Amino acid sequence: MKFIRNILNSRSHEDGNFFIALSQVLGFKPYNIIYYKTAFTHRSMNKKDEEGNAINYERLEFVGDAMISAVVASHLFNEVPHGDEGYLTKMRSKIVSREHLNELGKDLKLIDFIESKIPKDNFGDNIHGNLFEAIVGAIYLDKGYSQVEKFIYDKVIIPHVNIEQLEGKVISYKSLLIEWCQKEKKSFNYNVYEDTGNDDLRHFSVKLSINNKVVAKARATSKKKAEEKASKRAFFVFQKQISQVF
Repeated sequence: MKFIRNILNSRSHEDGNFFIALSQVLGFKPYNIIYYKTAFTHRSMNKKDEEGNAINYERLEFVGDAMISAVVASHLFNEVPHGDEGYLTKMRSKIVSREHLNELGKDLKLIDFIESKIPKDNFGDNIHGNLFEAIVGAIYLDKGYSQVEKFIYDKVIIPHVNIEQLEGKVISYKSLLIEWCQKEKKSFNYNVYEDTGNDDLRHFSVKLSINNKVVAKARATSKKKAEEKASKRAFFVFQKQISQVF
């Protein structure tokens, strides 16, 4: 306790509060707090070090992404000895999908720590996953691989990874639908167009046609989201046929 008090006393009041709150989220006490402050620094702050290098979480994202993939790959290799390379790759993609990482970041409320000139409400969902990857990168640089592995097991693998459930989980309905169309030699077309209407935000609509017949429509705030939503609706239309192929 004396050691911890000395650490806190050596920091500013703000850093001390950050240290305490972060320790509760992580489940352990950080050693070098600088890594973690960088993990929550958005590029809009325009911070630079003495050599003019940008200080923000983006480089830590790169490290964190690699660490998450490594730990998950090792877990799958040991847990599924019958899985070939293709199977293991697909399962890892499901576990470390952007959607899943976003959910993990939200659960930990990492955005509460962010330092940014952009209002929090203006961020998209990906900010949550970006911060999760960055914090994993910070843990690795601060504590090493063993602590990263424990953190990912505690926060990702133990509470969320169920092999049987993941085997049936669809990562991308669009990718699945396109693969099915190609296997079954069916033509497909995504007709996307801007459809803002009376909305404040820009919207896009899409008509998905298979064999020249419109099978699904959708509308969202990006082309990608609209295509994925239409693909999901089409999937349920053809679910029986698709399940016979995959």
